[in-house]
Formats: sequence, structure tokens, C-alpha cells
Amino acid sequence: MTDSPQTRTRARRRLRDGAPIIHRVGVPRDSWRDVYHFLLVRSWGAFFGIVIALYLALNLIFALLYALQPGSVAGAAPGSMLDDFFFSVETMATIGFGVMHPATLYAHWLVTAEALLGILFVPLATGLIIAKFTLPTARVLFSRNLVISTVDGVPTLMFRLANIRANQIVEARLNLTLARNVTTREGLLLRRMVDLPLQRSTNPQFALSWTVMHSIGPESPCAGLTQAQWWDGDIVILAVVTGLDATTSTTVHARHVYHGTDVLFGHAFEDILSWREAGEVHIDYRRFHATRAVAAEES
Repeated sequence: MTDSPQTRTRARRRLRDGAPIIHRVGVPRDSWRDVYHFLLVRSWGAFFGIVIALYLALNLIFALLYALQPGSVAGAAPGSMLDDFFFSVETMATIGFGVMHPATLYAHWLVTAEALLGILFVPLATGLIIAKFTLPTARVLFSRNLVISTVDGVPTLMFRLANIRANQIVEARLNLTLARNVTTREGLLLRRMVDLPLQRSTNPQFALSWTVMHSIGPESPCAGLTQAQWWDGDIVILAVVTGLDATTSTTVHARHVYHGTDVLFGHAFEDILSWREAGEVHIDYRRFHATRAVAAEES
């Protein structure tokens, strides 16, 4: 069974975001223990959606339990699920307006259980929100394409990245890995990953932009790859940058995945940096992804 072009396009779009599509089969049943990580990696919209849905569901369950014994909540309208629901909300939040209160031993036990649940639920939700707010993240912008052009007489693979947060990433380090399918002499198909050595793999203070360069010399894993192999082969390049956030002193990282079809041959990046008076540096992110074709003698 082969993937359609639309499927491959969607998969490559996800790869560019650094999040490959993974279908897990046969996951151990105790994976529910990783709920903490599951919630942390959700988007803010999904996170609050889950918390709100759980909060409403718990109050609805207790409202149904109160309704099992008519008259258990004094001050509530007879048979009113809505009053039982709002009484549950007041109990879980320990508000206690005093208009409605438990009237039977059964209701008192339910209030005890719900108050205990509220004591546990609210700190857990608050802790998760704080954890998501304080989760160390980096805002690194990667160029859409890689380019291959000649630098000092050597074909060079280049892309650039920029720290778009108003701070510095100290001792930033970048690793570049090429992955491609190879067939061994025995006919075994393997997914082989090799590191690409860089002209400069570290940046002492990553504050603006950084052009990453890999020289395609005789020893390079990219040596001998034709344009057709780049564009037609199943080639993926993974870029991972790590460093220390100078503001929070925490380790941050960012990653981006390029496909072989993202490589532009005979192109160079447009300049985006300019220096103004008083030592000010101006960076134009509007041209960050822009490239230009270079002549053969220029490249």
C-alpha cells in the first residue's frame, strides 16, 4: 500500500514542525500513569478544555448523587437538577453561600467526599497551570529552505535560524543529522542517520541570527548526492539547537525537520542584518526566508 501525494504532503508539513506523525500500536496498558506529561504537552486550548470538562463532569456526577435522595439538599427546589449542580459547585469550591445546605446524613457524607475531592482537584489543576507557564521553551525561527551554493570554492549546505525572543541563549549548540534510506549489500533496507559536521556548531550568545554551514567536501555524507537524489530520495535533515536561557537559567531546545525537497540549489540567503548609528543592530525578519539565485561565477 502506497501513500497518496496528499498524505505525503501532510506528513512533510508535520515534519517541518518538528513533530513527525507517529502511530503507536501495542502501548502498555499502564500508560495512563503518564497523564502529567500528556497534559503538559497539550496546547493551552486543549488543556483548559480538558480541565473544564473534568470539572463540569465531576459536579454533574455529584449532582446526580444528590438527586438520588430527594430532599437531601435543604433550600433546593424539589427535583431541580440545576440546584443540585450549583450546590455541588459551591461545595467543591468551599464557597458555602448558606442558602442551600445538606439536610440528611446521606448528603453530609456526599459533601464530605466532595470537599475532599475539591481539596485535591484545585491544587492539582493549579500546579499543572504553573508547570505549563514555567515550562522552559525557546522561540527559534528556522528558515523554510536550505540552500546549496559555493563558499570559498566549496559547495556548502546552509540554512539559518534566529532567536526571536528578546533575550540571549547562552552557549547554544546545534546538531545537524541527515537521515536517508540505504540498502546494504545483503539487500536489507535501513534508515541510516549520520551527523553533518558544521563549520561552527556553537554560538556563545545566540541573540540574533545564525547561519549554519556544512561544507560538502569529499568526506561529507552529502558528497555525490545529485539534485535528483535530494528531491526524489527519502532524505530528511534534523536540526536541534540547545542552550541556556540567559533570563531563567534553564536549558531550552528547539528543533526543525527539513525534507530533501526543501533544498534550493544555486541560491543564497538575502541579508537581513544592518548596523545603524550608536551601535544599534537592525534585523529584518520580513526577509528572513528570502533567497536569491546566484550566478555560477558568484557561487
